[in-house]
Amino acid sequence: LAWENSQLLKFQSGSSQGQFPLTQNVTVVEGGTAILTCRVDQNDNTSLQWSNPAQQTLYFDDKKALRDNRIELVRASWHELSISVSDVSLSDEGQYTCSLFTMPVKTSKAYLTVLGVPEKPQISGFSSPVMEGDLMQLTCKTSGSKPAADIRWFKNDKEIKDVKYLKEEDANRKTFTVSSTLDFRVDRSDDGVAVICRVDHESLNATPQVAMQVLEIHYTPSVKIIPSTPFPQEGQPLILTCESKGKPLPEPVLWTKDGGELPDPDRMVVSGRELNILFLNKTDNGTYRCEATNTIGQSSAEYVLIVHDVPNTLLPTTIIPSLTTATVTTTVAITTSPTTSATTSSIRDPNALAGQTGPDHALIGGIVAVVVFVTLCSIFLLGRYLARHKGTYLTNEAKGAEDAPDADTAIINAEGSQVNAEEKKEYFI
Repeated sequence: LAWENSQLLKFQSGSSQGQFPLTQNVTVVEGGTAILTCRVDQNDNTSLQWSNPAQQTLYFDDKKALRDNRIELVRASWHELSISVSDVSLSDEGQYTCSLFTMPVKTSKAYLTVLGVPEKPQISGFSSPVMEGDLMQLTCKTSGSKPAADIRWFKNDKEIKDVKYLKEEDANRKTFTVSSTLDFRVDRSDDGVAVICRVDHESLNATPQVAMQVLEIHYTPSVKIIPSTPFPQEGQPLILTCESKGKPLPEPVLWTKDGGELPDPDRMVVSGRELNILFLNKTDNGTYRCEATNTIGQSSAEYVLIVHDVPNTLLPTTIIPSLTTATVTTTVAITTSPTTSATTSSIRDPNALAGQTGPDHALIGGIVAVVVFVTLCSIFLLGRYLARHKGTYLTNEAKGAEDAPDADTAIINAEGSQVNAEEKKEYFI
């Protein structure tokens, strides 16, 4: 904009004096085409001419003066002379002159700048594989840039700022070779990561050139044991998965229990990285270890297994009697006296519902109490019935015997008084 303003001032100044040529600086990428234009606002049929930095005439009006197939006429008139230079090289750079042949001759300068395109960058210094913890040094290099290109580093799409930068002039003393060095210590998180070297330059039209290096890091295995259930219970199956990561990939894992081999291989089945324990019981309690090994080293993880009891659940009352075995022994003594004594004892089968906890014992005790109560009530009613029957028999047997002086008289009195005699009864209360 400043240049245009200055040229406009010159143009206005030239117009006030009559005729004056106007030109503009041009920037082109190496191998591209440059257009050089010279304009005159007021011209009384005066000739225009373009000459190169070596002061060789390229075009005089519409006549070509230099035999160079790269140079062509674009437009020729009394007010403009435009030419093109194709396949521009670095040697074409310099100051070009437009001349207006007045008296005296008036000239205007246009500087042609040729940009050197940087070559595709190359990354060196990587040797695969790299061991975890090693210091890695990568160098990115590009040549042929003019002006010197800018190199930037990225890892995981995040730019790395702490790098070294070196610029050297090429043998042609026009272009530059640029290199940048990146130093960092690798870990397992860098495995498979792409490190990118990006070259930025104005000749690339906002499309940078990149070089990429994918890292390969070798590291010892990392091991983790994952149980199929967080609360293993007796009688249930359990699967322990040994999750191992490493590079190279770890060999098949080794399972041990309490520092030795698995005690029950028929019930403890190893399949790949899984340990499948069928039907847990209390003897399975212990520390299980999973070991993973690769060429770099060995690692292990432990899992402490505690087998829990199966939670108790209340069973429906309709099926509880079938699960309970009880023996009830009842002794009843009945006499004709007004007092009756009863002794009841109950014995619970020690094998009934083995392993049940407090709530089951209370339920069984309640059932036994009901059985004992019903039994006692049945015995009581039976005793009452027997007592009533016995009292009536004794009373009938004694009819007519109260006032007899001897046994014969008692029998006669008893037989004669069966109809009118008053019946005497004895009741058990």
